[in-house]
Amino acid sequence: MHAILPLLVKTDFPVLKRRKVEILQVNLGYRCNQSCLHCHVNAGPQRKEEMSSETIDSLIDFIAASPEVKILDLTGGAPEMNPNFRSLVVAARRRGLKVIDRCNLTILEEPGFADMAAFLAAHRVEIVASLPCYLEENVDKQRGKGTFKASIKGLKRLNALGYGDPESNLILNLVFNPQGPSLPPAQGPLETAYKAHLGQEFGIVFNQLFTLTNMPIQRFGSMLVSKGQFNSYMQLLRSTHRDENLEHVMCLNLLSVDWQGYLYDCDFNQQLGLPMTLAGRPRLHISEVCGEAIDDHLIRVADHCYGCTAGQGSSCGGALGNETVAAPNCKGTLRA
Repeated sequence: MHAILPLLVKTDFPVLKRRKVEILQVNLGYRCNQSCLHCHVNAGPQRKEEMSSETIDSLIDFIAASPEVKILDLTGGAPEMNPNFRSLVVAARRRGLKVIDRCNLTILEEPGFADMAAFLAAHRVEIVASLPCYLEENVDKQRGKGTFKASIKGLKRLNALGYGDPESNLILNLVFNPQGPSLPPAQGPLETAYKAHLGQEFGIVFNQLFTLTNMPIQRFGSMLVSKGQFNSYMQLLRSTHRDENLEHVMCLNLLSVDWQGYLYDCDFNQQLGLPMTLAGRPRLHISEVCGEAIDDHLIRVADHCYGCTAGQGSSCGGALGNETVAAPNCKGTLRA
């Protein structure tokens, strides 16, 4: 694995200041049943890191002391593999928070997780599911052989429970990532293509498609370095930066928490080891602050931040601005 942070620290990315914390994005651990090429977390089956019950108690205390927090966004690895996942979901829903599960779909077909989809539906958890293409060959190339078929089974399981049906209020959103060092195509036309293909071929329905730019960090960044594509990819991100996307980047109202409970301005900073700092302290723990204490805090930026402002922009909720790349396919268009 190549060291990526030294390539990103020097930057001229614009200064950002955070607003009120409305979204708490929590990484429950790096253990996952998959090892995807584009994974910026470097998750996989051999990873052992996972959030403890004590740290989860601190999360709940933070939520209770931070009335502005309205959304709990759970990620990993596969967040469902943390043994405390269900208790955290129940506690957050009791407090009126919207809970998002960033699900890889294949986990729903793993031994021991057969009832996970039903649990998510029972607690009205919003699902954001990774499906980087609607074509089997492309998905298996990026995420491993057999992944597409397992993902389709997972989607059908969710649809059977009402997910994706506009009348059920059970939200199912899908996530697209480009196959390589390219910007994602326009979100709207690609969503139309996804819905047409998945509906016609498999009878699958979903609510929205989110297009995400691959971040030049961790496993994906190391791959770019190995192939001699890192500098050209960064040039692509920088050259397509749009100032208007700065008003909508996710770090303005999101707080990222790692599996140990330490705080970051975003999930990407977390994976680069760039913790949030306050009053000269090198890093902060969730047990030490409430949301109001970090309002107006300067956000820590580096060159990878251009991945959020390039082209139509990219965030945990998909594109930020106007669609600039029209081709509705799974392969992307602007390449490094």
